[in-house]
Amino acid sequence: MESKARLLGHSVHQMLVPIPIGLFVMATACDVIVMTGHGPGLGYVAFCNLFAGVGAALAAGIFGAIDFSAIPRQSRASRIGLVHGLGNLLAVALFAASVILRWNTPGHAPTTIGFALEIPAILLAGVASFLGGELVVRLGVGVDDHAHVNAPSSRAVRQHFAAKKMPP
Repeated sequence: MESKARLLGHSVHQMLVPIPIGLFVMATACDVIVMTGHGPGLGYVAFCNLFAGVGAALAAGIFGAIDFSAIPRQSRASRIGLVHGLGNLLAVALFAASVILRWNTPGHAPTTIGFALEIPAILLAGVASFLGGELVVRLGVGVDDHAHVNAPSSRAVRQHFAAKKMPP
């Protein structure tokens, strides 16, 4: 099933999701270091990563919701997509709560409660990411309908359809 939100033939959701994942992993790693009493300046780095990660995750989620709306209901993909989306939404809410809790702390250092929210959030994001991979790799959601190991580049396909005046 092809993605409904594409840019140059590629799924926008799949292009965006690595950004918040990387930001959240980096933020949590920095906060682990800070909470063990090292690298106090990393608290600000983690805060910036969390803040940017929440924004990037919300952007990715919009495009994920567009793709989800095209998945046939009563399918395995729809059930997995729902759990994937809700899991990510909950993880982002936990990360956002951590941002809010540290908003006015000196150097935007993590609070104990905020850090305690990040741990289940990163674990939940990992599970939800696995489910996203299941949707793409196993169930073919967001994959070009004409994909195969010798398929032409998405740019070549777009040029082909443009020459024939047909929609891709």
